[in-house]
Amino acid sequence: MKAAATTAGSLQKTNVSQKRKNTAKNVYGWVKGLVLPFVIIAVWQIAGSMEIVSATVLPTPLVILLTFKDLIVSGELFVHLKISVYRAAAGFLSGAGLGLLIGLLVGFSRKTEHYIDPSLQMLRTVPHLAVTPLFILWFGFDETSKILLIALGAFFPVYINTFLGIRGVDSKLFDVAKVLEFPWYRQMTKLILPAALPSILLGIRLSLGIAWLGLVVAELMGSSEGIGYMIMDARQFSQTNKVFVGIIIFAVVGKLTDSFVRFLERKLLKWRNSYQG
Repeated sequence: MKAAATTAGSLQKTNVSQKRKNTAKNVYGWVKGLVLPFVIIAVWQIAGSMEIVSATVLPTPLVILLTFKDLIVSGELFVHLKISVYRAAAGFLSGAGLGLLIGLLVGFSRKTEHYIDPSLQMLRTVPHLAVTPLFILWFGFDETSKILLIALGAFFPVYINTFLGIRGVDSKLFDVAKVLEFPWYRQMTKLILPAALPSILLGIRLSLGIAWLGLVVAELMGSSEGIGYMIMDARQFSQTNKVFVGIIIFAVVGKLTDSFVRFLERKLLKWRNSYQG
């Protein structure tokens, strides 16, 4: 009994020690990631303070920070951010959801692939700017055209990665499912989707990034609100500091959404033993 208690206590101490090491490693990783931005900002501020670069061309980080504060105090920033987040979320959910559905259909059926995939691959190569005039003609300048344009960009990464993820599943898993006489829904939930999940999550990460890129294009379509509109309006009046505020917002929100998907990857893909570098 004493030996068992000693062993249990030793294992508990080992687990606590390992958790502390992992936490310290994560904090150290964050610190290392901040070194380069800090150096760039410091050099940038010094160059701006010494007037090596014109403030109109490249305002200093301090000026950008003060502009950020003014936009928050006035409430203007939240008005633009709210509508941009709504457009990006609505476009991403509709586009990625449809991409997931069609990716599953095409992945499981070669006949469906022959009918659908060639047309989708042609459409995938058409640039956003090329179809923007058509969206304006068909849907006008209201929210529908903007959301659909974002959805178009968000569709393809999820579709392609879902399709490839399913086709990349080991065929032996299907043989195992037949031997075990799994119904189709158990095949999906217990074997196929878990095996294809890494590829699907990668598609979602890429789709989120493209949704933010599509948002900028969408907000050029006669928009009067949104971060993209704020950037274009500031550019017309040479308010470079305001332009940088918009760019930083896009970067920060994009990073937060990407980090959220990476968090899901760590939680949902614990079973994977992959090289960590």
